[in-house]
Amino acid sequence: MGGQMDQRTALLLLAGGGSVYVAFEHPSFGTAVLVGVGVVTLLHLLLKDH
Repeated sequence: MGGQMDQRTALLLLAGGGSVYVAFEHPSFGTAVLVGVGVVTLLHLLLKDH
């Protein structure tokens, strides 16, 4: 990457940060956060080739 962050990395960091915030503020949404992590993983795998 040459020291610069690409759009995929920024998207993954934003989605991960959002899920951590929701999990911290609202522990009852743990299932939703787990689904969110699954979505982030799927996005990572799908955008890997692009």
